[in-house]
Amino acid sequence: MMSQQEFHGLLESLTGRIAGRPLDAELQAWLNSEYGSGTEGYAKLKQACVDGVAQGWLCEREGGGIRYGRVFKAEDALQRFSVDVVDMQDIAGPHHRHPDGEIDLIMPLEGEATFDGHAAGWCVYGPDSAHYPTVAQGRALVLYLLPEGKIEFTKNPPPRAAA
Repeated sequence: MMSQQEFHGLLESLTGRIAGRPLDAELQAWLNSEYGSGTEGYAKLKQACVDGVAQGWLCEREGGGIRYGRVFKAEDALQRFSVDVVDMQDIAGPHHRHPDGEIDLIMPLEGEATFDGHAAGWCVYGPDSAHYPTVAQGRALVLYLLPEGKIEFTKNPPPRAAA
């Protein structure tokens, strides 16, 4: 079982490699090449998240059918990224905006789960993007890296249920 401190170390290594890069399609492609599904880095991050949920230090809150939690606030050791993990199954979460962008790691747990249409791996949203985070076709853990921890929840009406 991986500890929270060991998880922090994995994330320090990752964020050190992406610090200062634009949050765009090029970063998404690089992450999927270097840390994508099927790589050792992906396997370690997924196992750390599964362990964290089992130990109770990840996804310790629940609301609206979604388990969630911020495990690390933005800090220098993580290159000013905050780290959140959610556990979602066939559901759309609350609409929100990413002032500085968002980097997501999709880790299916049951079925052929997708996150916003993306299968296992990475999805990068650029600055000023917004969405209803949606897991469909199963259950997944999703790790979010937010520059400076910035996220703005909006009051947009909810979408239809995830299919």
